[in-house]
Amino acid sequence: MTRVLVMIPSGEVYGHDNVRWYEHHDVQRYIDSYHNIGDAFVFDSSLKLLSYDKLAVLDISTFRPDVIDRLRGEYDFVFLRGSNYIHASMNWEQAIPILKRLGLPVIGFGIGAQAPVNGKIQLSDETRTLLHLIADSAVSVGMRGAYSAQVLWDLGIRNVRIVGCPTAFRRNDPELRVKLPPLESVRKVGVTIRREVSPDYARDIERYLTFQRDLAKSMAERFDTVLMAQGEVEEKKLVLGTEAQRADAMAALRSNGWAASWYLDDTMERLYRERLFYSDVVADYEALVRSQDLVLGYRLHGNLMALANGTPSIYFTYDSRTVEFAETFQIPSFDLFGRDAFRLEDYWDQSLFDRYNRAWYQTYGEMHRLLTENGVAHKLIDTTKPLPSPAR
Repeated sequence: MTRVLVMIPSGEVYGHDNVRWYEHHDVQRYIDSYHNIGDAFVFDSSLKLLSYDKLAVLDISTFRPDVIDRLRGEYDFVFLRGSNYIHASMNWEQAIPILKRLGLPVIGFGIGAQAPVNGKIQLSDETRTLLHLIADSAVSVGMRGAYSAQVLWDLGIRNVRIVGCPTAFRRNDPELRVKLPPLESVRKVGVTIRREVSPDYARDIERYLTFQRDLAKSMAERFDTVLMAQGEVEEKKLVLGTEAQRADAMAALRSNGWAASWYLDDTMERLYRERLFYSDVVADYEALVRSQDLVLGYRLHGNLMALANGTPSIYFTYDSRTVEFAETFQIPSFDLFGRDAFRLEDYWDQSLFDRYNRAWYQTYGEMHRLLTENGVAHKLIDTTKPLPSPAR
């Protein structure tokens, strides 16, 4: 019997290993708050890789010795849901005293570091201590990519594995390959959008939003296109809100300085009204990407969900996270702040996706090794057999 504690979950679990946002049937409860449903993708995908009989949340907000002592006897290990935790402003609440008293192995499950736009990453003493605590508790720590692994290496933490993200492997099919159909057969295209972004992530907001707008419009001119949002309040209201909330959301977008100036022209407003998708249920996104011929755009996990289901995807990189994902998995990507113009035809090349297929396969093996060497029961298949031939 395997018993698992999850640290920093993102959503409620139903049907053993499926995730949706908390109390998702009560749409009005969270409609005025931002939450990134992409975090729920990672939580959902992590559960789908693990074999467990019992699951509970490790609350790190309050240090309660009696609760911690009870959990120590009832659970086998803690997994830290993969996310962008390693940055200057991360607040770990009471995680350090809780984990010290708990004394269970903590499995880092694809955690990542966020590089600042300018200068070197700065970490608090709290984050440094927490990372050493995690590394000392386990055989190895699963990191998102080479940059994140280097951050730990620079802290003197050597027992790291680069495993990407659990979302990539959620189908648990080591034979999964992305194969491009003829471009002329492509009909349905999903564009993953992220309207709200900090200058700490994207160094040129005007360029970022203008390019996103132009990408959405150009795809809509050629294909049956859906815009895939992942949690901004106005987008949620436009999809799930009442008539009054939808009107308020559009008014808020029009009055937003960045969005109104560089983003929300007449065509984008029409696309927002007619072609916008959002859901609080991870399974809804998976069903959507399976129905598309192509998914491309700005959302790190929205794009990865497509690739995890064999749907071609192209990343538009604008910060260290998106670059690191593209590098780890060799995903075809376009540098948003580069000098080149984007042409879809330049990326419609099976050899580019064969690089992804190979890197995905190798990283799948690293995820298998991470979980196995840490004694974690899982569903991944051993890939020590020879690599398969490239897709034809």
